[in-house]
Amino acid sequence: MDFDAVLLPARRAACIAASTWPDRTINDELDACVADFPEKVALTAMRAEDGATRRFTYRELAALADRVAVGLARLGVGRNDVVAMQLPNWWQFTVLYLACTRIGAVVNPLMPIFRERELSFMLGHGEAKVLVVPKTFRGFDHEAMARALQPSLPALKRIVVIDSDGPDSFDALLAAPAWENEPDAADILTRSRPGPDDITLLMYTSGTTGEPKGAMHSANTVMANLVEYARKLRLGHDDVVLMASPMAHQTGAAYGMMLPILLRARSVILDKWEPAKAVELIRAEGATFTMASTPFLTDLTKTVQELALPVPTLRSFLCSGAPIPPPLVEQARKVLGTKIVSAWGMTEIGVITMIDLDDDDERAYSTDGKVIPGAEVRIVDEDGVELPRGSVGRLVVRTCSAFGGYLKRPQWNNVDAEGWLDSGDVAKMDERGYIRISGRNKDVIIRGGENIPVFEIESLLYRHPAIDQVAIVAYADERLGERCCAVVVPKPGQTFDFASMVAFLKVQKVTLQYIPERLIVRDAMPSTATGKIQKFKLRELLRDELL
Repeated sequence: MDFDAVLLPARRAACIAASTWPDRTINDELDACVADFPEKVALTAMRAEDGATRRFTYRELAALADRVAVGLARLGVGRNDVVAMQLPNWWQFTVLYLACTRIGAVVNPLMPIFRERELSFMLGHGEAKVLVVPKTFRGFDHEAMARALQPSLPALKRIVVIDSDGPDSFDALLAAPAWENEPDAADILTRSRPGPDDITLLMYTSGTTGEPKGAMHSANTVMANLVEYARKLRLGHDDVVLMASPMAHQTGAAYGMMLPILLRARSVILDKWEPAKAVELIRAEGATFTMASTPFLTDLTKTVQELALPVPTLRSFLCSGAPIPPPLVEQARKVLGTKIVSAWGMTEIGVITMIDLDDDDERAYSTDGKVIPGAEVRIVDEDGVELPRGSVGRLVVRTCSAFGGYLKRPQWNNVDAEGWLDSGDVAKMDERGYIRISGRNKDVIIRGGENIPVFEIESLLYRHPAIDQVAIVAYADERLGERCCAVVVPKPGQTFDFASMVAFLKVQKVTLQYIPERLIVRDAMPSTATGKIQKFKLRELLRDELL
């Protein structure tokens, strides 16, 4: 596979000169961990279903990565070959990632929720040579799906199955044989190691706006972000990072798997989000930090309160992917005693803005933070002209952590000649440099020529005691062009109707034209696995009147 990472070469000289690219790989970092802390526990992995837990020291983790790397080479995997993994947060995920980087292969994590339609596109587009799947997960037969897809994917040569006892099992092919003792093992493990600018990670966008795109990352682009991220959060080698967000998403892969290795810290992973299990892990392992979307924070706060099991070690919880309702920040601070940090980022660039640990709690729900070192943000109009502070416009970003481009789709990179990436988000910046995301460009609702402040109305509705989730989307209107529809998921045991919504917003002194003209109540929102509401799906359902 040839990776057309056109955005990397032009930036290298400037990023090296500015010392924003570490110019190291995860291999360098793992080797340093083994040298400095060989017997330190590097990874604790729990399966929620039965509580089964595995622990690995840095020495054990590196040795197993070497073994699996040679095993992959025996399957014909070489430099720039794509190894796709449709895995939950299991220890095999971490080992496979590290193994691939030993031999120059490119890892393509795929969300376990994907089915034939998404998988056939991603595996075909990425030309995956090997696919690793669970035999079953959450009652679904992943092996059967993978084998049914294989005949239509000419590049896919092998399927490896975890929890199988067959000849294609992960243990039989990769983890059980002592591949590292083979005469050619040392050569295999060294001859094709990637450099810091080589593509090692292919991640498909999570699909809040439609067709997925394959974002290409190198060690430099990912690690440049992790260094400043850790510094802002004051994370170090004594920290214990809990990751229950999917590692097949950038949140889990970068901040749950790679970051602890950079820190010489410890990673604790959970394969299914069960709040009680998360509380158990935090207390047992002394977790100090986690990162997840708003629903995770809601569940954790509620569970700690209900079980009366405090989590005093958990110092900070970085929340991104969706706005944090003000009452949730207040409740979480009271119940968890944890600093809630709001942030904004993208698969293509990592986390770019976040509040400071010393900021007032109000900043966590009123802003998405300010830009981290190594990055720049601007709010511009449709012509690219920078707008005054407080104005709403397009959010563009220039950062050392920007991806190498979209695989086979450079025309979609959306980066100008000066390196500014159009995020696709609408935002405003206050006088102190804090930004607030107002929505996607496609989320803007123009009713009779007037822009509706979608985020502000959603934030107000989140304060209603009966509402658990809310999204405001447009529907077509012949006279006004667009009108507003509020889609609401009530809290358990609560009801909500149109009259209640109008009355509540009138009490909040909302301009009448801004009040949604339609309400739809649902049991659940269409969302990604990381909790982002998929507004494009709501718009499609409204268009087809399927809500």
